[in-house]
Amino acid sequence: MSTILLVEDTLANRALAVKLLKAAGHEVIEAADGAAGIVEARAKRPDLVLMDLSLPGLDGWEALKRLRADDRTRDLRVVALTAHAMAGARDEALAAGFDGYMSKPIDALTFAETVSRYVRDGRG
Repeated sequence: MSTILLVEDTLANRALAVKLLKAAGHEVIEAADGAAGIVEARAKRPDLVLMDLSLPGLDGWEALKRLRADDRTRDLRVVALTAHAMAGARDEALAAGFDGYMSKPIDALTFAETVSRYVRDGRG
């Protein structure tokens, strides 16, 4: 079983993702903003972090910078999970240091398998 940290502020999005991930056998840690996500990442050292980019307070971009700057979390695999689906958004996220990119709304049929591939292979 893999441990996934889901950093997502929208309750409905978080609830759906948690349901799908748990059904696939993952343990899920939840955080509603970037600051809480950093705290959880440091404390729990998850196998994968799914990070929304548009979060209240500390956004996903800044949270990633702080994770990468910290020796305890520098090597965590962090995937952007975002509604920012404009042209170039994936390239921008990867250039910023995210290990992958998944767009929302999530596809309930493929979401858990894509996450599992990121955990297993480092690619979605």
